[in-house]
Amino acid sequence: MKRIKAMPPVRLIVVSFFLIILVGTLLLMTPAAARDGRATSFVDALFTATSATCVTGLVPFDTWTHWSLFGQIIILGLIQTGGLGVVTFTTGFTILVRRKLGLRDLQLATENTAGNTIDVIRLVRMILVFTFSSELIGAGLLSIRFIGDYGPLRGIWISVFEAVSAYCNAGFDILGFRWKDGSMTGYADDPLVCLTIAGLIILGGLGFIVINDIYIKKIQPRLKKETRGHLNLHSSIVLKMTLFLLVLGTVLFFVLEYDNTLQGHNFFEKLNISFFQSASARTAGFAAVDMGQTHDVTKLSTIFLMFIGAAPASTGGGLKVTTFIILISTVVSVIRGYDDTILSKRRIDKAIVYRALTILGLAFLVVFVTSGVIMATNGQHPVSVIDALFESVSAFATVGLTANMTQFLSPVSKIALSFAMFIGRVGPVSLGLALSTHKNHKSGAVLPEGKVIVG
Repeated sequence: MKRIKAMPPVRLIVVSFFLIILVGTLLLMTPAAARDGRATSFVDALFTATSATCVTGLVPFDTWTHWSLFGQIIILGLIQTGGLGVVTFTTGFTILVRRKLGLRDLQLATENTAGNTIDVIRLVRMILVFTFSSELIGAGLLSIRFIGDYGPLRGIWISVFEAVSAYCNAGFDILGFRWKDGSMTGYADDPLVCLTIAGLIILGGLGFIVINDIYIKKIQPRLKKETRGHLNLHSSIVLKMTLFLLVLGTVLFFVLEYDNTLQGHNFFEKLNISFFQSASARTAGFAAVDMGQTHDVTKLSTIFLMFIGAAPASTGGGLKVTTFIILISTVVSVIRGYDDTILSKRRIDKAIVYRALTILGLAFLVVFVTSGVIMATNGQHPVSVIDALFESVSAFATVGLTANMTQFLSPVSKIALSFAMFIGRVGPVSLGLALSTHKNHKSGAVLPEGKVIVG
């Protein structure tokens, strides 16, 4: 217990995710969790538990077909816990029950939510209230369709499961009794279902810091009839990039798949599906079309969207939109001859730039190693380079989209993807810091300058 208390906050968060995955794996291995009453193999249970906790959505078999109600409840619990973050969950309920946090609780919550210690209590309370409210409203809208289609009990359960999965950007679905491994293909022409799920995905992917900033600067002043303030730089970047990527993804999918997977749909249905796929590619993993049948260039554009991902401190994964814009701004600033990274007429601290570059380098390393493992260990079911890359990025960015190859992967490939999902959820830099045995301190020594020619 003393060792746990002495752990740095970053390491404790990584360990907490690992323990949740381990507990989920053991529960999913029990015969009661499977529909046929047989114990699920360790690798498949581990893969599913990791995918649920890391809110990814990659699955070795259809969720409804294989898992019993007990198994589905376990998966939903893992999704909710992983989406909010273990520490956010425990800190939030501590606030609700005790209304008082110790210094260590504040450090953990700050690290987990990317907030600051001054506002972290209010931020965590807002996270819980906003999350459960969004999921409740989403489930209510979905129940309009699902209760009519499947009856009250099954309709409500499906609505709750899909709403939580969508808001947490998980991509799990339990519609396999209608179309196995079909995800949302049966509701591709239904705006109510598609737009509700897309809306939940977007809300979950904005990040709790942005939602909090919007409420403080825009909504609260209007309620009190006060002057509204300006959003901070982080929120402004996230909102602008989210809108840009949603439009870009919609246009690309609409144009590239117009006469392919979108064939047979009218103009508005094609637009609805394209928007849904654009939102889903931002780390959710639901599919309104068969992604295995899309053109390679469509898969490539989807890989680009998946790799960028959602916002920091959100339920989504990926490189993160702010990391991406920092990297682009750095390139532009260097080309223009600036010594610093300039973004929106502001200088970005070099430590943030170095962190962004580190995240990019580690992300590339994880993706390429995982892709190599997939191609090298699936001799019975050969995998193309684009499909291996698609699966690897989907795992690292905790998206869950697949080109219909997950169920055919070897045990080694599944373990490699599990590692990629875990690293993508906790963050490559956070994982590195958690595993590091060196203490974070600054030396007072002035080191000699080293000159190296680059470019």
